[in-house]
Formats: sequence, C-alpha cells, structure tokens
Amino acid sequence: MNIIHDLQTIAQQEKTLVFPQFDSDRAWQLGAQLREMALARGAAVAIEVRTFGQQLFYVALDGTTPDNARWVERKARTVEYFRRSSYAIGLSLQQGGTTLADKYSLPAAEFATHGGAFPLAVKGAGVIGVVTVSGLPQRSDHALVVEALCAVLGHDASALALLSDKA
Repeated sequence: MNIIHDLQTIAQQEKTLVFPQFDSDRAWQLGAQLREMALARGAAVAIEVRTFGQQLFYVALDGTTPDNARWVERKARTVEYFRRSSYAIGLSLQQGGTTLADKYSLPAAEFATHGGAFPLAVKGAGVIGVVTVSGLPQRSDHALVVEALCAVLGHDASALALLSDKA
C-alpha cells in the first residue's frame, strides 16, 4: 500500500462521488445497494446512512456484533468532524506519525480513523452526511462503500478504486 497514492485516490473519490440531491429515498437506495453487495459476498457488516443528526438507514447483517455498531458510530463521527473519509484521515495521521488524540485531542473511544466511513456530499451544499460500513478489514470497508456509491451515482468503480483493488 502506498499512502500517498491512496490519499490522492481518496481525494479523487471524494471529489467525484457527489450527489445532485440527497433525501431519504437516496439514503435507502444507497443502503440497500450496500446490503445487497454485502450479502452477495457473504460479508458480515453493519451499514449506516445518515445525514448529520438523522439516521436514515441502518442494518446489521448476520454475523455482526454490537461492536460493529460502535465502530460505525466512531467512524461516522470522524467524517462529521473532518468532512473527509475516515480512511483518508487515518492515512494522513499515519503519514504524519501521529494520532487523533495527539494532534486534535480527540478521544479514541469516540472517534475512529479506520476505513469505512465516507462523506455524503451534495453539489452546491457540500458534505451533508455520512455512509458507513463496519465488519471487514478497513481497506475493504472503504472499498465497499466507494463501489456502492459508484453504482448508485453511475460511475465506473474500477476508475476510482484504490490501487491494490484494481488488480
């Protein structure tokens, strides 16, 4: 894994994966897309789609635990705070040799910089929410979210995939 390349790719994902508008129907469509993809792959994940302050979709598939729900909350809180992907924040901190606690005084019990939470952005409005997956390795959580966003928004997922995911 090349952190610099991944950060560049994630920045491109965040720039590209923008909704023209977003409402509860779009949230359901995105959540259902993620659920179907996870079921097809036999992935035990928790999935949440929320605007800031309101949960619009949530499911915990068979094989998940209450810990997955806590990870969803912590990852989503990171996106809410930074308006960036939780994976991008984690990679940036790793690159700088620091932590959320050291750099921002944010407690690990409330924030997580592992991959899987991605900002929901709307053209002309900016980041209005977050979609989160928890249950796979962090890079795979992130990739699943990006793939689902591509499917819902009509983008080529392979063009936006992280380098190792293209192979």
